[in-house]
Amino acid sequence: MSSLLTVALAVTISCVNTVEDQYFGGQNAEPVAKVEQKATSNNTLADLEKDPLYPYIDKQNKLVEKNGIQYIENEENILVLANKDYSLQPTYTPPDLVRPNVTFSFGNEQVEKAQLRKEAGTALEEMFKAANQDGKKLFAVSGYRSYKRQQEVFQAEVNSKGDKKAREAVAYPGTSEHQTGLAMDISSENQSYELTEAFGTTPEGKWLEENAHNYGFILRYMKGREDITKYQYESWHYRYVGKDAATIIYKNNWTLEEFFEHVKALQKKVDAAK
Repeated sequence: MSSLLTVALAVTISCVNTVEDQYFGGQNAEPVAKVEQKATSNNTLADLEKDPLYPYIDKQNKLVEKNGIQYIENEENILVLANKDYSLQPTYTPPDLVRPNVTFSFGNEQVEKAQLRKEAGTALEEMFKAANQDGKKLFAVSGYRSYKRQQEVFQAEVNSKGDKKAREAVAYPGTSEHQTGLAMDISSENQSYELTEAFGTTPEGKWLEENAHNYGFILRYMKGREDITKYQYESWHYRYVGKDAATIIYKNNWTLEEFFEHVKALQKKVDAAK
């Protein structure tokens, strides 16, 4: 009898995945697509609060609808999700913009696009320093972009390619991550400091894709995820979300949209457990 109990206990333990296994690829990890399909009837609130995604429930967009547009109210949130569905207020300007001490493609010119929010700017400095130590020379090309400047950029694209093509390649004013002050476009000398898809195949582009999460950045518009992000692949566009969130996103190969889908699913479980 005791041997049977031992075998049963062993089988039970082998079927249990820890929270770290689910999100960080542990020994018993299941594919990400199956994480939300796990039975939740026995999940207690205490168990759910241990989930790595739990701290991000309060980091979701807080929205208000005006004239059919979903505007973000908590715009200073480091994890703000600005995309084609959620818009920043036209009047929003980040309160703590600084010029990071990194190499810029345009040198020392004092321009709006040389700025990032302070936390993101400090992280960018650390990332550029680490890349340089690994023999990779990065150049910052475009950071913060005001609502007004985004209007100009978008209109120029419309004039060049038409409205439909413009919306595929350039964010409509209010929906650009650049307005958050948390995104930086990055290039290299071998790309003539231009923003090209080919940057992703360069030593610098590959280094960023493999290491950016260690400094709190994610490749925002991934190849093959255009149906989710609603934007073309941009090998140069990196977004600051903080090291913990960036690590979860990177290890699960998620977009920021997918990250918040999982956060929302966890919130539903938490609400049901209360």
